[in-house]
Amino acid sequence: MKTIIEPFRIKSVEPLRKTTREERERRLEEAGYNLFLIDAADILIDLLTDSGTSAMSSEQWAALMRGDESYAGSRSFRRMESTVRELMGFRHVIPTHQGRAAERILFTVMCRPGDVVPSNTHFDTTRANIEQQGARAVDLPVAEAADTQSKFPFKGDMDVEALERLIETEGRQRIPLVMLTVTDNSGGGQPVSMRNIEAVSALALRHRIPFYLDACRFAENAYLIHIREHGYRTYFTPREVAQKMFRLADGCTFSAKKDAFANIGGFLCTNDDRLAEQEKNLLILTEGYPTYGGLAGRDLEAIAVGLEEILDPDYLEYRIASTAYLGRHIADHGVPIVEPPGGHAIYIDAGRMLEHIPRAQFPGQALAVEIYRHAGIRSVEIGSVMFGDKARHELLRLAIPRRVYTQSHIDYVVEAILEVNQAKERIRGLEMIHEPRVLRHFSARFRPL
Repeated sequence: MKTIIEPFRIKSVEPLRKTTREERERRLEEAGYNLFLIDAADILIDLLTDSGTSAMSSEQWAALMRGDESYAGSRSFRRMESTVRELMGFRHVIPTHQGRAAERILFTVMCRPGDVVPSNTHFDTTRANIEQQGARAVDLPVAEAADTQSKFPFKGDMDVEALERLIETEGRQRIPLVMLTVTDNSGGGQPVSMRNIEAVSALALRHRIPFYLDACRFAENAYLIHIREHGYRTYFTPREVAQKMFRLADGCTFSAKKDAFANIGGFLCTNDDRLAEQEKNLLILTEGYPTYGGLAGRDLEAIAVGLEEILDPDYLEYRIASTAYLGRHIADHGVPIVEPPGGHAIYIDAGRMLEHIPRAQFPGQALAVEIYRHAGIRSVEIGSVMFGDKARHELLRLAIPRRVYTQSHIDYVVEAILEVNQAKERIRGLEMIHEPRVLRHFSARFRPL
C-alpha cells in the first residue's frame, strides 16, 4: 500500500474553536503581532512548537497511575533511569523539569567567561544559557546548510574542518565541550549523519574535549539516518542507530517534551562522576532532589514509556512521511521550503518567498502573522526576530505536534499556505516596537508597516 496511515486510533477528542478573520485581526493587534502572546483558545491549528504538545498514549496515561511521588528514591525515577541507561548508556541520569533546565545546569557547571562552545547550530535557549555564563556560542554548520534549496540529505552536519580550526585558534582549554544538536532545529530540522557524529566525536576525543548531544529529537534523527545513510536501512533498526549515536557521546541534554511524547520533563546525562556530583548539587538548589528533579513521579513514568514508544518503526515511518507530505505539497506549488523535509517541522524560506520585504522588516514574522490572520494557524519565526544578526536565514517553522493532528488538518494547512502564497505581494513587513533584552522573540511586540 502507498498510503501511510496514522499508526494509532483516537480515543479522546478536544474541540477546536473557529474564529472569524475580524476576531483574529483584533487578537493580533492586542498581542502586538506576536503569536506567542495570543491565547491558545484563539488558535485553530497550533504549529508553534512540537515541544510538550504531543498526545500521550493509553500506555502513558496508564503509567501516570503508577507514579510514585516519594521525595527521594522513588520507583518511578528508577524506572526512568533504567530506560534511559538501556537506551543511551550514560552512567548518570539527572532529571530536570525540561530541557532548558538541563542546559542551564550543564553550562553553569562547565562554562566560564571567555569560553567558546561550538555546535552545528545552537537553538535559542541553548545560546542564551551559554551566553548567560559569559561564554560564546559558535555555530559551525556545513556549507550545504547555506542553501535552503539544496537537497543534501544531512544539512545538520557540523563542519569538522571548521571545528578543528576553532580548537587551534581558541585553544582546547577555552572549549569546555562540543555539542551537536540532533536534529538541527535552528538549521531547518535537518538531520546529522552518523558519519559526522563519528567525526566530531573522534576530533573531540583527540583533543580531550567532552562531546555532548542535544538529543531532543534523537529518534527522528536516528530514523533519518536509517533511511538516508548508506548501510543503515539494511543492518540497523532505528533503536540500534540511536544507541550507536549515544555511544559516541560523553553526555547529553534532553527535553522529554519532544521525542518522548511527554508534556513536561527532561534530563541531563554524563559519564563523568565529578561533573555529575556538581550538577546534582546545583539541581538540588534549583530543581529538586536528584531522583525527581522538579518532576512528579507520574511525569517520570510517562517519559519512561515515551522513550520506548518513540522508536517504534511504524510510528517513525508515519512521522517522517506525514511531515514530508506537508512539505512536498506546498513546495511543489511554489512555496520555498528548507529542502529536504526533516522530521518535526517544515520550514518555509520566508526571505525567498517574500523577496519584497527586507530583512530589517522581519519577513518570517510577517508571514507568520499573515497565515494566522488568514486561517487561524499559529507558527513561529526562526530568523532575525529570534537570532538577530546571527540569523543565517529568514525562516518560518511549522512544527507538527506528535500524534495530534490528522491528515485533514494537514490538508487545511496546505490549502491555507497556498492561498497566502497566491497573494504574497500584499504582505507587508513589521517594525519591532518593544524588544526584551534576551530571548526577545517570546515577548517582543510589533506594528505593521
